[in-house]
Amino acid sequence: MTTTAPPTSRSRRLLLALHDHPRRALVAVFLFVVVAGALGGPVAGALDSDGGFAPADSDSARAAERIEAATGLESSPGLVVLVDGTDRARGDAVADRLAGVPGVAGAVAAGRARDASSSLVLGTIEASAASEDVAADAIDAFDGEDDVSVGGGAVAGMQIGDQVGEDLSRAELLAFPVLLLLSLLIFGGRAALLPLVVGITTVLGTFLALSGINQVYGLSVFALNLVIGLGLGLAIDYTLFLLTRYREELAEQGPTREAVLTTMATAGRTVAFSAATVAVALVTLTVFPLGFLKSMGIAGAVVAVVAAVASLVITPAILGLWGAKLARRRTASGSEGRWYRLSHAVMRRPGAVAAVTAVVMLALAAPALRAEWSPIDATAVPEDLSARVVSDALAAQYDGTGSTPVTVAVTGDEAGASTLADGAATLPGVVEATPAQRLDATTWQVDLTVSGDAAGDDARRVVGEVRDLADATGTDALVAGPAAEFVDQQDAIGSSLPLAVALLVLLTLLVLWLMTGSVVLPVKAVVMNALTVGVSLGALTWVYQDGRFTGLLGYTPNGGVEPTDFLVAAALVFALSTDYGVFLLGRIKEARDAGLGERESVATGLGRTGSVVTAAAILLAVAIGAFSTSEISFIQQIGIATAVGVLVDAFVVRSLLVPALMGLLGKWNWWSPMWLRRLHDRIGFSEGGAHPAAYGETEPARTP
Repeated sequence: MTTTAPPTSRSRRLLLALHDHPRRALVAVFLFVVVAGALGGPVAGALDSDGGFAPADSDSARAAERIEAATGLESSPGLVVLVDGTDRARGDAVADRLAGVPGVAGAVAAGRARDASSSLVLGTIEASAASEDVAADAIDAFDGEDDVSVGGGAVAGMQIGDQVGEDLSRAELLAFPVLLLLSLLIFGGRAALLPLVVGITTVLGTFLALSGINQVYGLSVFALNLVIGLGLGLAIDYTLFLLTRYREELAEQGPTREAVLTTMATAGRTVAFSAATVAVALVTLTVFPLGFLKSMGIAGAVVAVVAAVASLVITPAILGLWGAKLARRRTASGSEGRWYRLSHAVMRRPGAVAAVTAVVMLALAAPALRAEWSPIDATAVPEDLSARVVSDALAAQYDGTGSTPVTVAVTGDEAGASTLADGAATLPGVVEATPAQRLDATTWQVDLTVSGDAAGDDARRVVGEVRDLADATGTDALVAGPAAEFVDQQDAIGSSLPLAVALLVLLTLLVLWLMTGSVVLPVKAVVMNALTVGVSLGALTWVYQDGRFTGLLGYTPNGGVEPTDFLVAAALVFALSTDYGVFLLGRIKEARDAGLGERESVATGLGRTGSVVTAAAILLAVAIGAFSTSEISFIQQIGIATAVGVLVDAFVVRSLLVPALMGLLGKWNWWSPMWLRRLHDRIGFSEGGAHPAAYGETEPARTP
C-alpha cells in the first residue's frame, strides 16, 4: 500500500463527516442544486448576446457612442427589411409599419434589387432602446407575411442568442444519452451515477456563480456553451480519477475510512492541482479587452473550480454510502496491463519514439501557420434565419446597400469635416463618400461606401487610411463600422497576446512546480502542450478555413478562422492537456516517492492511469464535441478544435511522448536548484512520506 501524508486535521474532519454521514451530505447537495437551479437557471436570458468581439473603449466603439450622443440614434440602421415583389407601394407600406414599431426612430425605403425583384427598407433604432427587444417586436410585426424578411444587426444578434439556447438544448439531448451509456460502460453499475450527480451540481453551481458575476460584469451568452461542455467533461474526469483510485484502495484496505482518506489525500490532491491548472490557463483570457474572451475566461475558470469542489465533496459521501458496492468484480494490476507494457516498449527506444512523434505532430500543426483571420459576419447565422436571408440578398442583389462599411464621426467645424470627407473620397477602394452631415453643433458624420465586403481587405485598408488622414490634417475623427471593429479587435489581440502567453506559461509552471518540485517537468509539459495546441489549431484551419466537411458540419466557410475562437480553443486545449498531464505525473511521482526506479515509476504511473486518461478523454471529447452540433459556426470551431486536442493529447502525447521523454531524461526529470527544492519542501505540498528519501537517492548533482 502506498504511503501517503495524512490530511490536515480540518480536512480530515470534513472528509470523515462526509463519509460517515453520507445521506445528510447528499441531502445538502440536493438542496444546493435546487437553489442553484432556481437562482442560476435563468442566467441564459440575462446574458449579452451581442457584441463583445471588439474592445469597449476602442476607436470604433467611441465613434458609435459619439454619433449616438449627438443624435439619440444608433450609428447605423439596426433593422434591414427585405420586401419581395415589384410593387413599390408595398415597400412604402412596410416602411410605415416598421416606423411604428416601439423603439424605431424612423424607417426609409432604400432602393431596389438589381433585377427589381425586391426592395429594401432600413430602420434606425433609438439609442436608448433595447435593440433585441426592438428586433423581436419588428419580427412580430410582420409575422406570417411571407414576402417580408426582417434582418439587420439587431435581428442577427437576437437570433444568434436564441440559437445558442436552442443549440444548448440540442447538445444536451445528444450528449447526455451518449455520456450516460459510456459512463455505464466505463464506471460500471451504480458508480455511473457519480459523474451525473457531480456534473449536474457543477453546471448549476456555475450558473449560480455566473448570475452573481453578471450583476457586476456583463457576460456573453456564448459562455454557457463552455459551461455545459467543460462542466460535464471535468465532472467526469475528476470523478473517474477519484473512483479508480478508491477501487485500488478498496482492494488493499477494504471499505474503510482509511481507504477514503488515502483516496482523497492522493487522487483528491491531484484533482485540486488539475482544477488549478485549468483555471489559471483559462483565466488568462481575461487579459484580452474583449467581452467575449473575458466571458469565456471567467466562465472557464469558475467551472473548473466548481467541478473540483463538487467532486471533492460529493465523492466521499458516495463512497461512504456505497463503499464495497463500488468495487469492480474484476481487477487487474496496472503493472500487468497493456499500458505498462507499452510504456516499457517506448522507453526501450525513447529517442526514436520522441523524434517521430514530435515530427508527426509538427506536421499536423503546420496548417495553423497559414491561418487567416476573418470577422464574425452573416455566415455565422444559420441559413434559414431571416437575418441570414436578408444578408445573402444584400450581397447578391444590392451591392452591400444597407450596411455602410466605414462611418466617420468628426468633432469640430464644418470646414474640417468637409476637408476630411473630400480627402476620404479620393482613397483607393472608396466607391462613394457622402458630404459631411451635421448631427449637432460640433459633430459631423461622413459615410463611405467601400468596394468588397463590409469588413473585407478594402474596407480595413480604408479604415487605416482614414485614421492616418485624420492624424495628418489634425481632425478629431473616429471611425466606426464592421471593418473598423475588426481592425480594433486585431490591434487589441496583438497588444495583449504577449502578456497572456507569458501569464499562461508562468502560472502553469508555478502550479506544476508546486505539485512536482521539479523545474524540468513543468517546462517539458508546456512544450508538449504547445504541440497539442498546434495540432488542434491546425485541424481548425484545415477544416474551417479550407472549407472541408461543410455538409456534415452545416457551416458556410468564409476563407478564414475567427481569431477569438483560435484563442479560446488554444487556452482550452492547453488547459486540458495540463489537466491530463497532472493525472499522469501525480501517479508517476507517487510511485517514485515509494522507491521505484525511474523507468519503473513511469511505467507504473502510465499503467495505472493510461486507461483512465483515455476513457476520460473520450467522455470529455463527447461533452465538448457536442459544440459541433451548434448552428453557430464559431461555436462549432471551439468544439472541434478542443475535441481533437483532447484526443491527441490522451492517445499520442500521454501514451508516447511523455514516456519517451521521461525515459530519455531519467532522474533529470526531477531536477531542481537546491534553493527551490528547499522552498518546495518548506511550502509542504509533498504527497508521500517517502519523498525526502527519494530525493536523496535519485537527485543528480546540480552540474551534469
